[in-house]
Amino acid sequence: MDLEIGKPEENRRTIENWLKMNCSDDIDVVVLPEMWSTGYALEELREICKMDGYQSIEFLQSMAKKFNVNLVGGSIAILEGQDIFNRAVIINRTGEIVHRYDKMHLVPMLNEPEFLSGGLNQVEVFELEGVRMGVIICYDLRFPEIIRDLALQGIQVLHVVAEWPLARKNHWNTLLRARAIENQMYVVASNITGTKLEVEFAGCSQIIDPWGDIILKLDQEVGELKATLDLHKVPQIRKEVPIFESRVPEMYRKL
Repeated sequence: MDLEIGKPEENRRTIENWLKMNCSDDIDVVVLPEMWSTGYALEELREICKMDGYQSIEFLQSMAKKFNVNLVGGSIAILEGQDIFNRAVIINRTGEIVHRYDKMHLVPMLNEPEFLSGGLNQVEVFELEGVRMGVIICYDLRFPEIIRDLALQGIQVLHVVAEWPLARKNHWNTLLRARAIENQMYVVASNITGTKLEVEFAGCSQIIDPWGDIILKLDQEVGELKATLDLHKVPQIRKEVPIFESRVPEMYRKL
């Protein structure tokens, strides 16, 4: 997605138009990128959040019901008291919020700690139609501890929603595959593209299978990926290469 900085209404319109054109009976889950409603308009976020934030969540709930689709709703800036959280929201087909996660690792390179507050809760599993999943946000990808936590809780699919810059594109591509391989699960990654506030973003949204093979991938173009995940692959690969059974956590130092 190539979003408009600081313009939630325009970005909501873009998403609704996409859903109109692309949602059909065979689409179960739609995954959006990080901070899709505002982008990194960090200096304006507090004022924008007074008008938006919860409004964009309500929009996603209405879209999920209207198009009968589960939404991994990327993330949205939410104002609570004096804190602004970068919050991922998961919504099922009936418009119910089934999971929330506030980004815990804030990006020094994009000045996030000056404007945002880190999440206060641990990562948790959520389910969409019986499938165990997890979600992390952008910079979280660099911290394998929380992703292994989700894997040990039994997720089959990890969603990564991001605004990852082009300057670190190689890290993005490498880390996504590494997280899939080391946890033997699907990784579904949704990023933005284009240049915003003098930062060029990487795009490279992709879907990776539990063996680490890329099923589908975009470059820097605006577009969508559509794939069917064979969830039987997760237990199959975990049986073929039984890393979870081979772990000896009692020998690992507590980090």
